[in-house]
Amino acid sequence: MPTDPFVAVEHDDAPRHRQNLPAGVAYPPSRKSRRNRPGDVEVGQPSGPLLGNPGPNIGYALGLAKRASAEFVLGAHEQREDAAAVVAEIAMKRASQFGRAPAKHDIEIAIALLGYDGSAAKDFVEKRQRAIHEAAHHYQPRRAIIDTLSDDLLRRSAPELRAAVTQWRSTAQITSSH
Repeated sequence: MPTDPFVAVEHDDAPRHRQNLPAGVAYPPSRKSRRNRPGDVEVGQPSGPLLGNPGPNIGYALGLAKRASAEFVLGAHEQREDAAAVVAEIAMKRASQFGRAPAKHDIEIAIALLGYDGSAAKDFVEKRQRAIHEAAHHYQPRRAIIDTLSDDLLRRSAPELRAAVTQWRSTAQITSSH
């Protein structure tokens, strides 16, 4: 059988996927996006219930949430894919507030908000179970939860947000919308 001349014959010749930067140097964080494409809306982006939050590469949060979902502490009747869908939506909204793509810390903040890190009280877990039921397959349950999160809450840093989580959980009006 012939071999493609671009296939590495030896393992040492295989491509390496490590950063090729000096020690202590890292890539800079992504910059805020600019609206310079024909379909971008400059002024007057509609906002309101069920409308979402546009941002660059926000779909990346789906993959990040799926990877993180293996560590979720779920309630008795929760599905991992429903939880991952809601966590991804929260990360998308948070990242769009800063005009950038979602990152791992957006996912971690969403996990902490919803208590998938095991920090939620039993009564909140019961409310959350009802609210996210079938969220992976239906848009409205996801958006109903996301719309309860204020922009101010999501713009906070991780330490500031941890202090506000308990208050948000006690006042959040998350209910099943289907």
